[in-house]
Amino acid sequence: MQFYNIEDRKEEKTFRQAVLQSSGRKRGLFFPVSIPQLSETRMNKLDSLSLPELAAEVLIDYLDEDFTKEQIMQMCKAVFNFQIPLVKIEESLYSLELFHGPSLAFKDIGARFLAEVLKKFALEEDKKITVLVATSGDTGSAVARGFYNIEGIDVVLLYPSGKVSPLQEKTLTTMNGNIHALEVDGTFDDCQRLVKTAFADDHLTGKLRLTSANSINIGRLLPQIIYYFWAWTQLSTEEKQELIISVPSGNYGNLSAGIMAKSMGLPVQYFIAASNINKVVPDYLKTGVYKPRSAVQTLSNAMDVGNPSNFARIKEIFDGDFSSLTQTVKSHVVTDEQVRSTIKEIYSSNKYLLDPHGTVAYKGLKVYLKNGETGIFLETGHPGKFNQTLEEILGEKIELPEYLKQAQKNEKHSHKISAQYVDFKDWLLEKDS
Repeated sequence: MQFYNIEDRKEEKTFRQAVLQSSGRKRGLFFPVSIPQLSETRMNKLDSLSLPELAAEVLIDYLDEDFTKEQIMQMCKAVFNFQIPLVKIEESLYSLELFHGPSLAFKDIGARFLAEVLKKFALEEDKKITVLVATSGDTGSAVARGFYNIEGIDVVLLYPSGKVSPLQEKTLTTMNGNIHALEVDGTFDDCQRLVKTAFADDHLTGKLRLTSANSINIGRLLPQIIYYFWAWTQLSTEEKQELIISVPSGNYGNLSAGIMAKSMGLPVQYFIAASNINKVVPDYLKTGVYKPRSAVQTLSNAMDVGNPSNFARIKEIFDGDFSSLTQTVKSHVVTDEQVRSTIKEIYSSNKYLLDPHGTVAYKGLKVYLKNGETGIFLETGHPGKFNQTLEEILGEKIELPEYLKQAQKNEKHSHKISAQYVDFKDWLLEKDS
C-alpha cells in the first residue's frame, strides 16, 4: 500500500519510505491511499484469534508490500506479549486497560511495533537512524523501553520541563545508552514544534537520518488500530450491537486510530473525544472553526496539547465533511475538579482506580451512554504513574508496580535546552560530531 502526504497529495511513499521520512513536504502527515475493508468473513474470524494473530490480520493490508506475512506475524508476536484486558466497571460500561506493557502505558503498543519495524530497516541503512520524540510523559518511557540498545538507532526524547509527573520523568530520563533525554524550557507544543522544524530543515536532514516515534509517524499510529478490534472481540454478541467508545484525547492519535478501525468495518456507533480544558477540538466540533492555542497544564498532563497534530488525519478521513465528522465524533470537556471528584467517587463505589486520563474518558462516556448501549473507555496509563496526585485525592498510599519502584531509585540524566530551534539543532549536530 502507498501512503500520501495530506498536505501534498502528489507526494506518495511506500510504508518504508513514509516511516523513515516520518512527515512529508509542508510538514504534512502520511495517510494510507485507501483504508482497507475487513469483509464479514474476516470480521467473524477475529473472535477466534489470539492477540498477535488478530494484530497481523488487521495490519497485513497496510504492510504487505514491505513485509511478508511471516515477518508481520513475527513482529506482532514480539510486540503483543502482554494482556490488554477489557474490565467491567459498571453495567454495560468497560475499561480497556492499555497499561499492561513494559512501560505501563498504551504507547507501548505503537512504540514497540515501530521499534520492530525500524530494527529491520536499520539493518539496510547506510547510516545511523536518529529517532526524535516529543513527549508529555508516557510516549518517552515507552519509546525508551522499546528502542533501548537497538543497534544503529539513537533516540532523542524532548519533554517539557516541570510539566510531566516526577515518576514519568524518571521513566524517560534514566536509561542512557542510545537514549537521550532533552528537558525543554517550554510546553509539549514547543517540543512538538522543535521536532517538526527539524524534519523540515534540509541542512539537518542532509547530515542526519531523522525519523519520529510520535504518532505523526504512520508506523506508530497503525498499531493503535488493533486494540479497538481486540476490545470488540471481548464483548458478547449482544454487547457488540450498540457500541460507543470514549477516548482521552490529547494529540488525537488514539482517536484517529479508532476512526480508522471503524472505517475498516468495526461496528462502533460513534466516538467521544473526551478532553481536558485544552479543548481546541471540542470547540471546533461546536463551531466549525479550528483555533490552535497555547496549552494549559492540567492533571491529565499527557493531554495538554493546544495544536494536536493528528486532528489533520481525522479531517482527512472525512474529506473535510464537517457534518459526517460530527456524526462520528462527539466531545465532552472535563475539568480538574471533576477529575478529582470522579477518581474519589469510583474508587469509593467499586474500588477501581482510575488514572487522570482515563477519568476524563470515563466522564465523557457517562454523559453519552444510554440504556441498551455498551460503552468502552480507554485507560491509557497505569494509575501508579500518577501516585502523588492520586494519594492527594484519596488520602491513602498507592501501591506501585515493581517497574515504577525501580524507576524511583534510578538517577535522572537529561540535558536542559531552551525552546529555541537553533539550540536544539546545535545539540543534535554536536551529539553526532
